[in-house]
Amino acid sequence: MAKGFFTQGSVILLKSAPKISEFREYLSGYKVLKEVEGTDEPWLGGPSLVLEYRREVNGFVAVDLVPARWPDHMGDSKQEPMLFGAWSMGHFGPYAYPFGLQRATEQKWRWEKAPDAVNAHTAFLRIRLSYIFGGNPKAVVMPKDCNPEHELQFLTQLTSALLRSPEAICYFNPNGEVLLPKAAVDYSLKHHTEKNVPPLELWSNIRLFNLDAQWLLMDSVGNWQLDTLDHEVAFPKGRFSPQDVDQFIRNITLYLRTNGDVIKDGNTADGPGNVHWQAKRLQKGLSDPPRAVLRWLPYGQEEIPEVLLKEQG
Repeated sequence: MAKGFFTQGSVILLKSAPKISEFREYLSGYKVLKEVEGTDEPWLGGPSLVLEYRREVNGFVAVDLVPARWPDHMGDSKQEPMLFGAWSMGHFGPYAYPFGLQRATEQKWRWEKAPDAVNAHTAFLRIRLSYIFGGNPKAVVMPKDCNPEHELQFLTQLTSALLRSPEAICYFNPNGEVLLPKAAVDYSLKHHTEKNVPPLELWSNIRLFNLDAQWLLMDSVGNWQLDTLDHEVAFPKGRFSPQDVDQFIRNITLYLRTNGDVIKDGNTADGPGNVHWQAKRLQKGLSDPPRAVLRWLPYGQEEIPEVLLKEQG
């Protein structure tokens, strides 16, 4: 799935579904252009507020209200064609995949109460950025100077403002499978602004899996929002610290974001344990959602599980 109608998107899970107009009071720092009635199919568009992002290139943000629980299964082409069609067109996020909320809840390393928060929601806000609102036949999907990091910063700051609503439960990024309460979102935004680095943990999750009895696998999901690759790092249990691997993934992500797609098969990088790690480019990683990854293994490591040495089908 590639970016289509929407280039970025985030979500706020809600306790209930008030009128969309009630969210205006949290948008004093933004230019709200109009309020739009919902469509007959809420999966395609509920009642919404349209905000200015970059008017000169037809860049706008729609904040719409869906009075239903997040449809994590994303429908079926025969049984739920409207829901399935909305998902396939990117209405739940350009990189949202089925059961992303479930995966985010299972991999909630920084928020133990995430399952309770998810269970409590009955509605959600979608905050979606697009350059083709209005049906202008000359509108391009993305302008030449499109900057995904700037888009994400704008959208995340906007989401933080809307999280002030008493109906808001938490932030959910379906494209990076991240679940966090408002306090964690605000702390990350403030901290990373002071350090002048992007708040990657708000946009992409880092997950931990038991590969087998002896090996662990950690990966990122969500880097595609920044037009860069996700990473898988596999290692024997007890040899490396998961915290160090987490930092390695973030550092490599920043490196690629700054320098472009420069890491090739067989390239190495310094990493956890003060050893070299070797990269392998793969079109599909070991875990959902399906996406291209760079897989990293400790250079010279013996007895590597066979599943790590081949492309997935």
